Amino acid sequence: MRTFLFTIARRAAVDLMRRSASRPLPVTASEETLQTGVADDEYDALLVALETRDALGAISPKHREVLELSFHSDLTQSEIARRLGLPLGTVKTRVFHGLKALKAELQRRDMT
Repeated sequence: MRTFLFTIARRAAVDLMRRSASRPLPVTASEETLQTGVADDEYDALLVALETRDALGAISPKHREVLELSFHSDLTQSEIARRLGLPLGTVKTRVFHGLKALKAELQRRDMT
């Protein structure tokens, strides 16, 4: 998953740099940070987070809800089922289709 997200971030950064209307982000990192490459990693992580958040906003609320509970709240599918008052099979189905929809949305945005 980590490699997938970094690939998405890198492609988003390249797309942003190629846009003619793109304005550079203000640099707040120290010179030492820039030499070690940490700023690039932070920039890539920020781009991935922003694109992923936007892509999550494009999928259905039911799918988004179970994915957010799974990844952000670090809940198991059984815990999600109890919290939402849903059968476990429904949660599993929503996670499966939610991930599928998220992947399609990221591909539509050329993030894969």
